[in-house]
Parts: sequence; structure tokens; C-alpha cells
Amino acid sequence: MTGVKKNFLKLTLDKSHFITERGTQVHKFLRAIGFSNIRKKDLEIILDEIVEHPEMMKITKDSEGNEFAELSRSFASNIGITVRGNYQDDDSFEMEYYYPYLLGTRISTNEQIEVEKHAEKESYAGVCDELNIGVTMIFYLQNVADYLAETNSRFSAVHYGARLAGLSVEGKIWAEFYDSFKFFLPEDFIINKRVKRPPDNPMNALISFGNTLLYTKTISEIYNTHLDQSISFLHEPSEARFSLSLDLSEVFKPVVVYKTIFDLVNNKKIKVEKHFNAKLNYSLLNDEGKKIFISAFEDRLNQTFEHPVLKRKITYKHAIRLDGYKLIKFITEGKEFIPFDIEKKE
Repeated sequence: MTGVKKNFLKLTLDKSHFITERGTQVHKFLRAIGFSNIRKKDLEIILDEIVEHPEMMKITKDSEGNEFAELSRSFASNIGITVRGNYQDDDSFEMEYYYPYLLGTRISTNEQIEVEKHAEKESYAGVCDELNIGVTMIFYLQNVADYLAETNSRFSAVHYGARLAGLSVEGKIWAEFYDSFKFFLPEDFIINKRVKRPPDNPMNALISFGNTLLYTKTISEIYNTHLDQSISFLHEPSEARFSLSLDLSEVFKPVVVYKTIFDLVNNKKIKVEKHFNAKLNYSLLNDEGKKIFISAFEDRLNQTFEHPVLKRKITYKHAIRLDGYKLIKFITEGKEFIPFDIEKKE
């Protein structure tokens, strides 16, 4: 493909949305690489050692033109800690943050990767529509220095492919679940590629329509919390869009959007030949299809469940608002933000 450079970016999937800065607390994923009971004092010694004697050092210019450094040391095969920060005029190093890492060993996806900068620090998120599982994956970019060096060059690049790796202290692997979509969806709704603008098949049309409805509902719930809709953490903040709704809606897609889709498709309430526009290659719901989907979506969103902390029944719609309140607690009180958990229902 002329003019397109294919790069395989190393990415790491981090369940926590906030990378701990030095001097505050021990990064919770240090446990995942073997530092289960490390004290802050010992951690600072390790970080100083990485800065003074890194096994790998990458230096480039950051988004503001400062000398950005990425210093790493491994503690086992493909496992270690990376320190990021800036070198000052007197050659001293000022650490911005650190994180434990796990290097992926093989290409996990060959789809196009969009890269967005986080608001608070020189860290970046990779966003990828994973075709095999039909969901949007968001992850921390691990080789930021490589990305910045390329971005600073006079050649712009389109990035394809990623090596995904995950650290977890209590999480479960969902890959097998997503990979099983092809086993329980009717043949007419098998998804070979996640395409959004515009959708190119019935399943993509359902996913895009469902996500749009969820974004709209999330915006409405955020209004009740008085959070600024344009300030986000996973997606690039922008006054031109309500980017916070993109953040908060992600964890509700499986339980609201995909659950609605699977129920409609597998119970044959939505049919390709009847509820999609044939003139557009069945890539868009017709009016009757939209009406059916919206009704099922609303029913799902307003379905109630027992909240284990509040000790009363709430809807999934209200759960979105509660995540907004959790975010306020994080901002104002420093309380750890833990998004809605499908299994725990909180």
C-alpha cells in the first residue's frame, strides 16, 4: 500500500487506568511481576537504580519539545519496570512516572491502531477495533519513545498491528469468550472485520448502532454528576466532543450493547433479510429494525439488579451514573477508581 508504513507497536493492557507517580503509592501491578510486599523505601532504591543504570534507554523529544527518556530494566524474561521522565538542562533526570511491564511475544492483532495522548502526562493509549472479537480494545502504549521519535520525524505513519500483553492481580481472561462469538452467532451475523465508518455488514451495523445509543445514555447520566464532559482519561480530551462518555461507557458495552445484540440475533427478533436496508448491502438497520433494537436496548438498560453495597435494586442506567460519582471521589478524595464490575454488579 503506497504511502503507508506498517509498524508493529508494542502495547501493554493495563487494567488500572492510572499510572502511579513516584512518591505516592506502590503501583498495584508490581505484585504481578513478583514485587508483592515491596516497601516504598525499597521501591525508590529500585527506581534510582533503574535511572542510574538502565538496561535499555531511549531518548527523544516529547509532545512539548522536552527531552523525553524511557529507562527500563528487566527482572525476568520479558518482565520489568520502565521509568519515564525528562532530562533537565543540568543533565539531571526528573521522573514523571513508572510502571511494571510485560512484553508481548507475538503479534496479537493486525488491525489499524489509533494512538491518543492522555491528558495529564506523557503517556498514550492505543485504540483498536479487534475484528475477531468485535470490540474496541484500549490499552497503554508501551514503546512511547519509539512512537514519539516517529511522530517527530517528517514522515507520518499509519500504524497496524500490536503485541498485546496483560498484567493482572485478580482479572480473568476474556479472550476465549470473545473468540467464541463465531460459534453461537447465526451465519448471517458472523463478523469478519469490525468496521465503523460506515459499517459494512449486519453485525457491524448492530454494534455501531448499539454503541451510539450507549454513548448518548452515558452523556445523559454524566450530566447528573456535574463532571466536565470534555475531560477524559482514556480518550483524548476535546471540547468538540463528549469524550468522557467514551471512557465511562466502555465497561458497559458487554453487559448492555452485546447482551442486547446476542438476544435479538439468537432469538431471531432481528433478521438480515427483514430488518436491514438491502440497497446498502444490509449494512444499516431499516426503520423497523431500529425500532426493535431501541426497544430491546431500553429494556436492557432499565433492567434491575441487586447492588451489593447499596443493598437495593438499581438499573444498569443508574450504574453508569454511579461510575461518574466514583470518578468524582477519585478526583476530590483520591479514592481508587474501580469501574463497574459485571461479575460483582458494583
